Order: sequence, then structure tokens, then C-alpha cells
Amino acid sequence: MNFIGKRCCDVFISFIALVLLSPLLLAVALWIKLDSKGPVFFRQQRAGREQQPFCIFKFRTMLHRAPDTIDQHQEQVVSDKHDPRITRAGRFIRATSLDELPQLINILKGDMSIVGPRPVLMEQTEVVPPGYKKRFNVRPGLTGLAQVRGRRSLGWLEQLAHDAEYVDNQRLVLDLKILLLTVKVVFMGSGIYGEAGLNWRTYRDRLNGQPPRDSDVEEAMR
Repeated sequence: MNFIGKRCCDVFISFIALVLLSPLLLAVALWIKLDSKGPVFFRQQRAGREQQPFCIFKFRTMLHRAPDTIDQHQEQVVSDKHDPRITRAGRFIRATSLDELPQLINILKGDMSIVGPRPVLMEQTEVVPPGYKKRFNVRPGLTGLAQVRGRRSLGWLEQLAHDAEYVDNQRLVLDLKILLLTVKVVFMGSGIYGEAGLNWRTYRDRLNGQPPRDSDVEEAMR
């Protein structure tokens, strides 16, 4: 896919979306403020293109300074929809994926793209096997192939496999297909919580300090 053309589409779509969705964004922000104490936005450092760090924006869905929650992971570790740290507003915001809308700002800034591999934590870059490092050759996306094929119900290695597949086959037609499927996934609310397969922390622990190998991936995917 033409890099300049994709970037132009990202800027145009994100700008129009921010304008059209501004009433909804303001309503969600107000709801968050009225529902619980704390900031409207959750900010976190993620790995962008070429693994360059950037600050991602999301609507806050958890109690601010929630007990037993590490700040930098607070939006990453929740796998149970009944987790008491999730606010009343946050439960609905997560279920409808409204928490991701502030990333339109990231797209406009050039940190992200509309479609691409989801941005991972900086520490997660250390457990991406060499064969899947190609996911960092493109800007991370608001939605991607892994998100329409299971989202968080996928294991870590499955997500990476879908990311690599997207990079190898990226084109306008595929982006449009992913966008249409994203609407369906969001509407159905599937794959929001939990991981059915091997998660990244378990994979990291299994490596026991050894660098990731493609053979590890092949074995885990069987």
C-alpha cells in the first residue's frame, strides 16, 4: 500500500471523525468525571513504528489509583469483566469500545494509523519473536486483523501471527475489509475480556531469560 496515500487517508478520516464525534466524546468525558474521581484520559507509553515510544490516549475505565493496580498496566491487566476496579461508566465504555476513540488524536498526530497492529507496551517488544518483528515496520492501528479475529480472546502468539499477516498483505481492500469487520465485532461486543491462549507474560516466563525464537512460536501454535 502506498505510504503517502495511507497517511492522507488516516489524517482525513481521523479529522472528520473527531469533528463528527465531538458531541459523543464530550458526553463520554462528562460521564467519566461524574461517575468517579480522576482524570478523563488514561495515558500510557506504547511502542510505535520502529518501536519508537509514544503516549497513547484512552478514556479512563478504571478507578483512579485503584488498589493492587500498577499505574502503567492498569488498562492492560484486566481480563475479568467483573473486576471491581472497573467503574460503572467504564464497564459500558469498554463493552462498546468507546475507550479507544481518543486514539483518533494519536492518528492525527501521526503516532498511529486507522488500521494496523495494535500498539503494545514497551516491555512487550522484548517478547516478540524475530519472525514477527515486522509488525513494527508499520504504524500501530486503532484496529487490526487480530482485533477482528478474536481480539483479547486470542493468545499472544496468535495476535502476533495476525499482525505479521497484515504487514505481509496490507492493501486498501484489506483495510476496508478490516474496518467493516470492526463495526461487526464492536456491535457484537466479542473478545473484550480475557485471553484464551498463551498470554505474553506467560510466554515471557517460559523463555526463562532466553531470547524469543521462532521455533517457540511454532510449538505454541500447534
